[in-house]
Amino acid sequence: MAKKETPAKKEPTAKKLEDAASVAQPETAEERVAKRLTALARLQATLSRIDEIEILRGELPLEVENIENDLAQLQTRLDNTASSAKTLSQSVTAERSKIAQSRELLDKYKAQIDNVRNNREYDNLSKEIEYQELEITLSEKKIREYTQELQARKADIAKYKEQFELRAGDLKAKKSELDSIIQETHEDEEKLRKEAAKQEKEIQDPRVLAFFHRIRNGARNGLAVVPIDRESCGGCFNRIPPQRQLEIKLHKKEIICEYCGRIIIDPDLLKMQ
Repeated sequence: MAKKETPAKKEPTAKKLEDAASVAQPETAEERVAKRLTALARLQATLSRIDEIEILRGELPLEVENIENDLAQLQTRLDNTASSAKTLSQSVTAERSKIAQSRELLDKYKAQIDNVRNNREYDNLSKEIEYQELEITLSEKKIREYTQELQARKADIAKYKEQFELRAGDLKAKKSELDSIIQETHEDEEKLRKEAAKQEKEIQDPRVLAFFHRIRNGARNGLAVVPIDRESCGGCFNRIPPQRQLEIKLHKKEIICEYCGRIIIDPDLLKMQ
């Protein structure tokens, strides 16, 4: 009886070997750090481009804000001075009314003094006439003072109005210039901000991200991540010891510059972006 031949074992094909080799291996700690550093470098580059747009605007936003504050102060002065002028004008009117009343009483008392029956009535009417004359003199003095002060207030109002118009013209010019720059850069800035938000999620470590923003906010040029540059920190340009440079190139952990506190990365990571 013929023996049944056992089927020969199939040798794994090159394709299967390639597929087996391509199965994703767990990321090593070094790879995770390198990936995070690369993400930080990409985020830094994006934020630096946003900084360039803000530099293009220059001091315009601050100038606009200052002019708006000046206008608000001038408007307050105008309102207060106008209110004071109105009060003075009302006071002048009130004093003129007092003078009119006093003159009416004077005419009345002078008419009565000719028909007095005794010295007592005469003395009383004489005192009333004297009192009303004093009241008229006092009111006339107040009117002169109020009128002089009112003229000063009106001069102030004219001065403040002139200043307000000049500053309003400055504001219009600065706003127009700022709006023009914003219009030119708005689309690019929005795109970059969305890209930065996406890159922040790629870092996957809230503590590292918070540390990055803290350094960036404290740096004058906004650089929190810098490469090695001629064996020195790319931020403060202090020399980095050879051992430290080696640690940076190994990507085992984030290395912080001991002088400026920035995160230093291997320049090769920037080339890999």
